Amino acid sequence: MPLLKDQKCTATDYWALPDGRRAELIDGTLYDLASPSRIHQKAVSALNWIISDYIQHRGGPCEVYPAPFLVNLNGDESCFVEPDLSVICDPDKLSDRGCEGAPDWVIEIVSPSSRRMDCQKKIALYGEAGVREYWIVDPAHQRATVYRFEADEAPTVYSFDQPVPVGIYDGFEIVIAALL
Repeated sequence: MPLLKDQKCTATDYWALPDGRRAELIDGTLYDLASPSRIHQKAVSALNWIISDYIQHRGGPCEVYPAPFLVNLNGDESCFVEPDLSVICDPDKLSDRGCEGAPDWVIEIVSPSSRRMDCQKKIALYGEAGVREYWIVDPAHQRATVYRFEADEAPTVYSFDQPVPVGIYDGFEIVIAALL
C-alpha cells in the first residue's frame, strides 16, 4: 500500500523515513511493508538455511541475505526494495547499505498484503533490472512460481511437494514442503 498517495517520491524521501519504518521505493511511490506472519518468517528462515548451507558446502562467491536487507535494484537510487531473500554472487555489488544492483536470485514469500506487488509489479521490475532468477513462494496456495529471466523461459509452477530446481546452481533442488 502506498505510504504517500498522489505524491512522487525520491531517494531523499526514502532516506527520510523514520528509523525502523520499512518501505520500498518503486516507480516514484513509497510502499509500506507490513509485518510478516509466522508462516512467512518460517519459510524465509528455512529457505535461508538450506540455501546458505548449500552455498557454504559448495563454495563460491554467492551470499544469501534475508530481509530486512536493502537492495538498490538499479544501483542508481531510483528503486529500493527488500526481497525476502536475496542471493548475490558478485561481491562488488555488496556495500554497507546492502546490494547495489540486481541480485542473482530473489525469493519473495507471498503474504495477503504483498500478493499483488509480488505477483505483478515485481516480476517486470526484477526481470528488467537483471535478476537472473525470481521465485514467488505462495504458502496459501502451496506453490512456487519460478521465473528464469536469464534463460528467457516461461514461468514454471511447482507444488510444494515437488523438487524445485535452482537455475543458478546445477543439481540443487529444494522441496519446500520438506522445509515447512
